[in-house]
Amino acid sequence: MFKIKNLLAPVLFFIPQLFFAQYTDVINSNRPGETMSAYSVGKSVIQGELGFYGIKEKHDLLDYDASGLGTDFTLRYGAFLEQLEFIFDVQYQMANYDTPYTSYKKNNFKQTVLGAKYLIYDPYKNYKREVNIYSYKANRNFQWRELIPAVSVFAGANFVGANNPYYFSPDGAISPKVSLITQNILGGGSWVFVTNIIADYIGTDYPSYGYVLTLTHGFNDKWSGFVENQGYKSDFYSDSIIRGGAAFLLSSNMQVDASISTNFKNTPSVLYGGVGISWRYDGWYKEKVIEAKNDARAKKNPDNEKSVDYQEKERRRKAKYE
Repeated sequence: MFKIKNLLAPVLFFIPQLFFAQYTDVINSNRPGETMSAYSVGKSVIQGELGFYGIKEKHDLLDYDASGLGTDFTLRYGAFLEQLEFIFDVQYQMANYDTPYTSYKKNNFKQTVLGAKYLIYDPYKNYKREVNIYSYKANRNFQWRELIPAVSVFAGANFVGANNPYYFSPDGAISPKVSLITQNILGGGSWVFVTNIIADYIGTDYPSYGYVLTLTHGFNDKWSGFVENQGYKSDFYSDSIIRGGAAFLLSSNMQVDASISTNFKNTPSVLYGGVGISWRYDGWYKEKVIEAKNDARAKKNPDNEKSVDYQEKERRRKAKYE
């Protein structure tokens, strides 16, 4: 259920003087929150995001208690264009339901989605922020450009088999899903704010509309934390959920995470807790440098050790092999 988002990678990515397309030096995972990042993993990069969670529900009106376990897996692949990413997302849940009169189980795929995401607008394309090598604080000062978000769109399809207890109809169905995604880099790079506006199960008897808002803070090069609010509404089920958690970077290509979620009602009340791991393979990636606009400081000799560009290249080279 939890597809969390470690946005520490984009945080580190946007500070440099040179931009290397969508690819980042460290993994950019969609775990542990529910928002989808506006940026792709990078052309020819393949990434897997696996999670395990536990769930408890209590419905005061229908008088049932439920508990169960689940797993979710997301496969992401950048292909054809730097801005384009293909996504396969699947979630399987096993839960036991107890009422005063009977007990029953729900074991099935809760979600199966296949689609693609495309970056429409990047406010940092062909732009570089002048870095002050003498002042860490100066590099974190607010800039008006931070209010301009990157914008992506996602389009895909839900695949639901027949007799799925988590679906509102006994008949299987294939239905469209679309999302509008925005992402802001704030505080000079230490904060990231992501929004997803979602239309799901389009064309069915019970279409669903929702949003997810995620604020992530990178504490250092290893740790990041997030808070999130998710809401969705349909004639079948509506809810508002608050979520929080953290992610830890094990290496440039691997991270682990943990999170917890709850809602504010009793029809039903829900509590989720989960852990996960994300891993990427970037051996096929060919680095493509997108040069930013020139300014007075960027025209320094790149062979000069005091050059900002030179120092940034050295930082990237070292980070790649640490």
